[in-house]
Amino acid sequence: MRSGCDENCRAQVINRWSSGGLVVYPTDTVYGLGADAENEGAVRRVYEVKERDLRNPLTIAVSDIKMAERYAKIDELGRHLMERFLPGKVTLIFPKTSRVPDIVNPRAIGIRIPNLPLVLDLIKLFDRAITATSANKSGSPPKRDPREVVKELGEVDMILDYGVLPPSKPSTIVDLTSGRPKLIREGDVPFMSIVEEYRKMVNS
Repeated sequence: MRSGCDENCRAQVINRWSSGGLVVYPTDTVYGLGADAENEGAVRRVYEVKERDLRNPLTIAVSDIKMAERYAKIDELGRHLMERFLPGKVTLIFPKTSRVPDIVNPRAIGIRIPNLPLVLDLIKLFDRAITATSANKSGSPPKRDPREVVKELGEVDMILDYGVLPPSKPSTIVDLTSGRPKLIREGDVPFMSIVEEYRKMVNS
């Protein structure tokens, strides 16, 4: 539904996730492929549909920092950076908690809080993290048009059609597992903005 997702639509999304299904959803960057991040079978389907190497970790999307703390070990610095840049086009990688299955990431966990109220409401309603990988085959460009998603990923259970999304790069990914920010991928949010915020924090 381009204008949103009514009560019946939301119930369908939650039912799909609860039963291990895959739902394509819009974000503030590109369309994502969402599954229950705590359901190993559902996560394995994400890898299969994307034809993604199991050695390439996934990230997750949560509704807020409180939910993020179920899955990530977040220190004072990490919380400050989350409050400064999220919701938004940034993925922050933290040490993970035991709640994150190894199939998602055996070592750490990347956290996304997309700046799109519909998605945050759905995740909050589901009350669990979902996978936050882009809805495309591995090696193919991320998709902003749901029609392209349909052509490329025919094996999903539901697509939330939000129309063609505005031009955007995928999220900026920053690794915080060693304390100092380390750039993994730069998107629309400049890495130096995060570094500057980090410096303010450590020098205060």
